[in-house]
Amino acid sequence: MTKGKDNRYQNLFETQKARRNTIGVNTYKERINKLNQLQTALTKTYKSEIRAALHADFKKPHVETDLTEIYLVVAEIKYAKKNLHRWMRRQKVETPIALIGTSSYYYFEPKGICLIISPWNYPFNLTMSPLVAAIAAGCSVIIKPSELTPNSSRVMINMIKELFDEDEVALIEGGIEVSEQLLALSFNHIFFTGSPIVGKIVMKAASKHLASVTLELGGKSPTIIDKSADLKLAARTIVWTKFLNNGQTCIAPDYVLIDTSVKSEFIEHCKTYIKKYYGDDPEKSSSYSRVVNSKHFDRLKDYLKETKNRNATFELGGDVFAEEYFIGPTIISNLPEDSKLLHEEVFGPILSIVEYSTLAEAINYINAKEKPLALYLYSKSNKTIEKVLSETRVGSTGINNAALQFSNHYLPFGGINNSGIGKSHGFFGFEEFSNKRSVLKRNYPGFISLMRPPYTKFVQKLVDITIKWF
Repeated sequence: MTKGKDNRYQNLFETQKARRNTIGVNTYKERINKLNQLQTALTKTYKSEIRAALHADFKKPHVETDLTEIYLVVAEIKYAKKNLHRWMRRQKVETPIALIGTSSYYYFEPKGICLIISPWNYPFNLTMSPLVAAIAAGCSVIIKPSELTPNSSRVMINMIKELFDEDEVALIEGGIEVSEQLLALSFNHIFFTGSPIVGKIVMKAASKHLASVTLELGGKSPTIIDKSADLKLAARTIVWTKFLNNGQTCIAPDYVLIDTSVKSEFIEHCKTYIKKYYGDDPEKSSSYSRVVNSKHFDRLKDYLKETKNRNATFELGGDVFAEEYFIGPTIISNLPEDSKLLHEEVFGPILSIVEYSTLAEAINYINAKEKPLALYLYSKSNKTIEKVLSETRVGSTGINNAALQFSNHYLPFGGINNSGIGKSHGFFGFEEFSNKRSVLKRNYPGFISLMRPPYTKFVQKLVDITIKWF
């Protein structure tokens, strides 16, 4: 593709703009019908193609695809269908005594034309979940998926074309230059999932049109393990969520802060579960994914090389095979504090172990960095749990679990500052694509109607009474 302006995107945008208001007044039943069609496509029509595409892009196991790509989106669809009628209703609010004679309510109206820019690590989940929210809210959408997972994008574009007219939902493939041209258009809302660096570019572009944004970003999600923790539980859940999708998960435990007294035992339990999950040779395991491409493989390989050169301790792993972008489950301890692994988001199957002596050390370590997308804490002490919750600032938290909060659509999901802006999932996703419109209706003259000019002593007396009592 040339780097010049492509009028197709402007034309597509104008086509959606022409139908924006028509789509915005779609009834509850019409929106439900679209969600039903999307659900059928994911669970029946395109299920085998989705599995094949993700295996081609990541060598991703079918079970993992079903669980992390299909189930989570279908759960979002089911929850939206169950609750959409209530979400679309007018929500009455109370009337202050000073405004007696009026009634007030608010309702959610669609923001309009929305852009969804989705990442490569969970291409279906992180594309279709915001699409579910946009459809429920009554928006039209242009989707730009990542170019790094071409097999997944190919399935999605066929699915979108089959299910929707392009004046309502359209998917455009391409690289950075396509994203740049789309970001130049005057969308009403932009939903972006990706890195903080690109998130800043998206926010800057949105500011030119005063478009609202949802930014689901990343960062280094820490895990605290204190000496009271169930170490087997911690190892079992951390190993699964860390090495799921080959570590390419924005809410995966990025590094572990562990009480020195239980470090060795925890690592031994991790070794046990890695062997249980992936066998003696993870390269031959049908349950273990691969790094997405050579660029990210080389980045992770460089981390390992730097760490080895600086005499960190490889507790397990470090195996790499460039031919198929394989990096084995790796656990490293005794890292120099200025190691890249401790300062850059890993996004791969490498778990760093950092020891602490007091809980205050661990909390200060976390608070000295950017606010993370997620924080995990393993402890049996309620006092410890409450201290960590009250003294840290993060997007979401898992206590004695890792990553499960993402799968609960009753919870808002999102980051804070460097790890994101806005929330998604369930009602919170619907709200993100909606404008909360307030309405006050005058029914009959009330007390406030007596406070008009001329401002006599009587009017002043009424105002004084209002300030004091109402």
